[in-house]
Amino acid sequence: MNKTSDKIVEYIKIRNTVRPDELIREFGLSPRAIFKQLRNLLSEGIIDKRGTPPLVVYFIKELPLKSNDEIESFNSKDLNILYENFLIITPKGEMKRGIEAFSYWCRERNLDIAGSIRDYIKTIDKYNKFKKDGFIDGMSKLTQTFNKEIYLDKLYYLDFYSIERFGKTALGTLLLYAKQGQNRNLMKMIFSEVYPRICKLIKKEKIDAIGFIPPTLKREIQFMKEMERYMDIGLPKINIVKTMGAIIVAQKSLSNLEDRIENAKDTIFIDDNKKYNNILLIDDAVGSGATLNETAKKLKEKNMVVGNIVGLGLTGSFKGFDVINEI
Repeated sequence: MNKTSDKIVEYIKIRNTVRPDELIREFGLSPRAIFKQLRNLLSEGIIDKRGTPPLVVYFIKELPLKSNDEIESFNSKDLNILYENFLIITPKGEMKRGIEAFSYWCRERNLDIAGSIRDYIKTIDKYNKFKKDGFIDGMSKLTQTFNKEIYLDKLYYLDFYSIERFGKTALGTLLLYAKQGQNRNLMKMIFSEVYPRICKLIKKEKIDAIGFIPPTLKREIQFMKEMERYMDIGLPKINIVKTMGAIIVAQKSLSNLEDRIENAKDTIFIDDNKKYNNILLIDDAVGSGATLNETAKKLKEKNMVVGNIVGLGLTGSFKGFDVINEI
């Protein structure tokens, strides 16, 4: 390896990202010579850059998925399944979806892409059996968790938060990074995706009032508050209040079911007295279901509902009592 360009490429591979002044010091070349090498590597598609002068970094560009007979054998239906269900955010903050995301995910784990695609499609088929008309029925989860102390009449998820082996679903990934990164753009992406499905559920269950579960932790941008503002559906909104003690205890920090029930019981209150036929309660993620169930209990204790209280989690865990503590 004698070419300067090859040496630069190897150096960038070792360092992950470099700035031009670092290359100038390392190779003892003039700025003009280094920038000429960088321009050539950029034009050849070997490296890429991010940022604006004077803060520009260069890194090795990921190679596109190489076509082969096995991968080309997948039809448009298979590729569409990947696009709808598989999404990742890379450590560099890039969003990838579908076959591009899946090939990246496989390369990072040294997995065979074609074989992994087949396994993924089988896994998605397994979980899709739980979906009916686009919704996952979560009532069996509540039955396993709470036995007879169930106050929700129905519970749905739009998707699972994660699935075996392949990790978070597309919606689960967006939700994680939207909340942790306080990213309004990702939040709007989620809201625009789930809005028509929520409207469909409202029509299906003949909902005439809606309640959004308030957040526990104080954040500059509150996901559920942003969602409530976005979801201008034209229905009355029930005022659900989350009170805080001297020390804030988040549901996701509690791994014991009884503690979660006690937490929801003593912190959720309904500041409303109107009576409705069917009420929809929305939460971002359902781990144990304690918050939704206790909120439904408070509504029924106040005789605010004549018909059904329907719970909806944008995402939910697959098992009976399974804590989603990332968000």
